[in-house]
Amino acid sequence: MGIKSFEAPKKGQQMVDDVSLKVKDYMTKDLITFKPNQTVEDVVETLIKNKISGGPVINDNNELIGIISEGDCIKQISESRYYNAPTQDSLVENHMIKNVETIDGNLNIFDAANKFLSAKRRRFPIVEDGKLVGQISQKDILKAAMQLKGHNWKP
Repeated sequence: MGIKSFEAPKKGQQMVDDVSLKVKDYMTKDLITFKPNQTVEDVVETLIKNKISGGPVINDNNELIGIISEGDCIKQISESRYYNAPTQDSLVENHMIKNVETIDGNLNIFDAANKFLSAKRRRFPIVEDGKLVGQISQKDILKAAMQLKGHNWKP
């Protein structure tokens, strides 16, 4: 059996085993969600009011069916001008991303960080038993890293 590391935790540091590194411990659980029958105008107002860039779209059973973002709303606004059609009647279900990548709540935050880099996404929903339970954003990963910076990350 080989030696993993000669380094002991520095003074004031804990080993990584003593702290949680799982996505579910850093994800946002109190989410602002949208319904497919909401208007894009409602979404824009909610995004601005809550200073967020998007959110999950769920059905009445709390099942994830899509994601709507600022970009989706901007695209709809741009198209409405081009076609001279008002935005107030435009529904979320017609503009949301339906093929949503999710992330496992048991994934460690370092693997999640790599997934953010490779997928070029700003957020990943977390689904358990078909139900939306949370969301992890790039900002949540940064917060986790700052909380863990006093720890030795080597197991």
